[in-house]
Formats: sequence, C-alpha cells, structure tokens
Amino acid sequence: MSKTSFGQTAKGEETFLYTITNQGIRATVTDYGATLVSLYIENGDGQEVDVVLGYDQAWGYEKGTYFFGCPVGRSANRIKGATFEIDGVTYKLDKNENDNNLHSGLDFYHNRIWKVEEITEESITFSLNSPDGDQGYPGNLHIFMTYECTQDKMFKITYWGIPDKDTIINLTNHSYFNLNGHDQGDILNHLVTIDADYYTKTDDQFIPTGILVEVDDTPMDFRKERRIGEDINSDYEAIRLGGGYDHNWALNSDGDFQKVAEARGDLSGIKMEVYTDLPGVQFYTGNFMVDGPGKEEAIYPTRGGFCLETQFFPDAIHHENFVSPITKAKEEYHSVTGYRFKV
Repeated sequence: MSKTSFGQTAKGEETFLYTITNQGIRATVTDYGATLVSLYIENGDGQEVDVVLGYDQAWGYEKGTYFFGCPVGRSANRIKGATFEIDGVTYKLDKNENDNNLHSGLDFYHNRIWKVEEITEESITFSLNSPDGDQGYPGNLHIFMTYECTQDKMFKITYWGIPDKDTIINLTNHSYFNLNGHDQGDILNHLVTIDADYYTKTDDQFIPTGILVEVDDTPMDFRKERRIGEDINSDYEAIRLGGGYDHNWALNSDGDFQKVAEARGDLSGIKMEVYTDLPGVQFYTGNFMVDGPGKEEAIYPTRGGFCLETQFFPDAIHHENFVSPITKAKEEYHSVTGYRFKV
C-alpha cells in the first residue's frame, strides 16, 4: 500500500492517491470522489496494462464531465421529471438533463472528499456522510464503499449503508474500460457478452417507458460474443436515440452475486468478467466523448472506453414492474460488483 499527493482542488483541499495490489492486479484510487484512477492488469507477456480511463491529478476529475472511475449516487442514471414520491411525500431533484435528473446531480458524490476508514495492502474502505435532503433525497445515509483486489484477480466493489428514512439508493461505478490499454484508441473491436434477453425501451430523452424489449434479431443481442462496433451505427431505433449503445439490459440473474457479462480486448487478449447482485447493467460506449486529454498525455477519442454500470433499472421508482430501488428506513443497503480479469 502506498499514499501519495494527488494535488489540490479549486477550494484548496488536499487530495491523495492510494495504491492497493494483489496477485497480478494493481489499483490506484483517490479520496477525491472515491474514484478509481488506474487499474493495472498483467497481459500474456507479464506486462502491466492500465485498463481504465482517467486523469493525472484531482483537478482533472473536478473539471471533467464524463464521470471517469467514480461512484455514482445517491441514485445512478435517470429519474423522469427530476421528481419522485415515497410514502405520499414528493421529492424534487436537480433537472440536469432536459427536464430529468441524471446521476443525482448537480452536487455529485464524486466531487466531494471521501473519508478513508481502513486500508490494507489489498483493500481500501471509504465513507461519505449524505445528510437528509442531500441532493433532494430523504434520509440520513452514511455510505461505506470498499475497493478490493482479490487473489483471483477480481477488482471488487462493495457498497453498504443504513438510511433512517425510506429512500432511493442505487449506487454504481462509472469506470470507462479499454482492455487494450487506456491510451489505445477506440473500443469498437472489443468483444462483449451480456447475459440478458431484454433491454429497457426508452423515449427520446433516455427515460424508460416501462416496456422490456426482446433482444432477438436486434443489434442489442449480446448473448453471444460480438464486436462492439458491429452494429453501433445501425438504423435501429434504440441505437439512433443513443448515438450508439447507452442502454440498460435486464439481466438474466436471480439477485445472487453472479457473472452477468464479459468483455475482451482484441489486441491485449485481456478478458474482463462482470459480476453483480443487481438486476441491470448500463452498457455505454462513450458516444458523447470528444477528443480530450487524459492520463499520461493520452488523448481519449469518441468511444475511447466502454462502461458496464451495474444498477437498478433507470427510473425504477416510477415503474411497478421494475425491481424497486427503495431501501427502507433502518434496513441495510448492501451490493457487490466485481470485475474479474483473465488473459
């Protein structure tokens, strides 16, 4: 384990970078936003490859708009009308994407300093106090999140906390992966599998309609391994609306921690398996990225990385046929996501 300076924020806050490692996997994370900065995986030649996009100092994350590597909460993804009701009480959120709420903005969790609770050679636990009314959500919530590098080459993320009011909790990690290396261009030739028979149909503002659409004979069918770029520019309605892939897949899972997806770098041969206990995953292919600076003087192009964000379905609070994102008062929210790497 190591701790080094990661620069200051615009407010003059000092930030730090921490390194954890185990059996061929090494991660660097910062207390600014509890963000994953780098994730090094050994390729077939025994060389380390950094497979996540990011910045060299805290100010990059402070100014950035792509959510590189960060935990998103209190509720990831979109909520229609930036409003919801629990127990007869209406709560209003920021309208930061059209008339809707995206990733609980504007006071994002990833623009705050998180407290380091515990650190070992293999893991680090951060915490954040989110008071009643924070971002518009009800209930005090003290969030804990652990990053861990396991012996079987899994980068594991565990979230937990107990609210004192019924509230929405839908935490995810927004890392952009490029399994060939963070500085190796676009990800169109990566191969991806998603174990899902359906995806959630959306309107033109990316808000789910409540309808689940079968992936059969569509560009959304990733049940067998296929190249990301194969149909990413097709004339299929969902693809047109998203400018590529930016959709939630309804996973064929039962709520247990299990493998739900995988991706493989075409040049590096590095394979990443995705595990979760949540019902959905947002597959996003960096469609709205524009050429911009990243770590180590890299320039990240459009579709320079992809995300597999495990989650409750977007806008689940407004759809009775979706798994509820509400955690009851005094009950524990607990969720685990893992990214296991192989060559």
